[in-house]
Amino acid sequence: MVCFLLAMCLFCGQSCEEVARLLTAGVRDARRWRTPWVVPSTAAIWKAGSGLGVAPLRELFVRVCRPVAAPDTRGAFCRGWRLTAIDGTTFDLPGTKANVEVFGRPPCSGRGGQDVGYPQLCTVGLVECGTRAAFGAAIGALCTGERTLARAVLASLRPGMLLLAGRGFYGVDLWRAAAATGADLLWRVRKNLVLPVVGQLPDGSYLTGIFDHSDIHHTRRGVPVRAVEYTIAGREGAYRLLTTILGPEAAPAAELAALYAQRWEFESALDEIKTRLGGAHLVLRSQHPDGAERELYGFLLSHHAIRHLMHQAARQTGRDPGPDLLHPLTARRAPPGHRPGGVFPPADSPAWSKSPTLNSWNASCHDDATGPTLA
Repeated sequence: MVCFLLAMCLFCGQSCEEVARLLTAGVRDARRWRTPWVVPSTAAIWKAGSGLGVAPLRELFVRVCRPVAAPDTRGAFCRGWRLTAIDGTTFDLPGTKANVEVFGRPPCSGRGGQDVGYPQLCTVGLVECGTRAAFGAAIGALCTGERTLARAVLASLRPGMLLLAGRGFYGVDLWRAAAATGADLLWRVRKNLVLPVVGQLPDGSYLTGIFDHSDIHHTRRGVPVRAVEYTIAGREGAYRLLTTILGPEAAPAAELAALYAQRWEFESALDEIKTRLGGAHLVLRSQHPDGAERELYGFLLSHHAIRHLMHQAARQTGRDPGPDLLHPLTARRAPPGHRPGGVFPPADSPAWSKSPTLNSWNASCHDDATGPTLA
C-alpha cells in the first residue's frame, strides 16, 4: 500500500484505478501473478489505506530523504559548506469537517468575518541547495507557526552545513537551537533590529551580538554573531544578514551576500512539488487528517526520488543539477493505455528490506487491497 500511495503522488492527475493499473502492469507482464487479478475500485483502495497511518511514510522519508550532493556537485557547496535552506509553506486540503477541525482554515481578512477557503496544513522543511532535495520536514496545523515547526526539523542539520533562512525565522532561541546542531547559519534579519557594533572588520562586515527580547537593556551576555549589510541594484533599502561565521577570511562579506540568493532554491523545489508534480491548483486528495499527512510525505518522497535521478544524470554530464534537466511533469505523465515495464519496488531496495515497520504495514495492506553591493 505504501508503494501505491507513492504512485498516487507520482501520477497525481490520474484516478485511483488508473494508478493501480500503472503500478501493477510491470508485475503482470513479468508473469508474477499466481491467480487472475482485476483493478480494485476506488472505495476498496481507500479502505485498504485507511489503517495505514502516517508512521510508515514518515519513517520512509527519514530513512531515504537525505542530502544527495557529492563534493563535485555544482551549486551544492561553498568553501566546504553544504548549502541548505529552510522555509515553510501551506497545502490546501478538501473541506471536510475532520480536516477543518485538525488543521483549520486561513483567517478572513477584516474584522468579524469567518475563516474562509480550503483548510490548510502548514509544513516547514529543509532543502539541499543545488540538488533541491528535501531532507527534513515537519507538519502541523495552520495556526502552529513556522518557527514552532522549524524546531522539529533542526535535528536533520549536521556540522559542515550552512543553513540559509529568511527574516520570518529569526529569533534568538531558534538561532541558538540551530547553531547547537553544529551547522553554520546565514539568516536575513529585519532592518530595524538593533545591532551594536562590537568590532569593524576589513571586508565591510562587523561583529555584533543578539539578545533575548526580554533583555531589552542587554544586561546579559548576548550571542556573538557577524553582520553583513548590502544593497542590490534596482532595489530600495539595505539587506542585513547574520552569520555564525565570525572570521572574514573564512567567508568574505561579498561572498555571503551573493550566497544568500541560494535560499530561493527552496522556492524552486516548492514549485516542482506543488505545480509540476501536483498540477495547477493542487488540493491534496485525502478527506482525513492522517491521510493528508501521509499524502504530503508521499509528494516529498516522490520529488526526492526524481531529484536524486536528476543529480545522477547531472554528475555524468558535468552539469548543474538545479535546472530542469529532467522535467518532473513530463516524466510522470503516462499516455492512455501505456504499459510500463519493471517491478516496483525493486527487490534490492534497502529502505524496504531494513524497515520492520514498512514491511509489516505493506504486507497487511496488500492483504486488503542580480549581484549585491556591500553597504
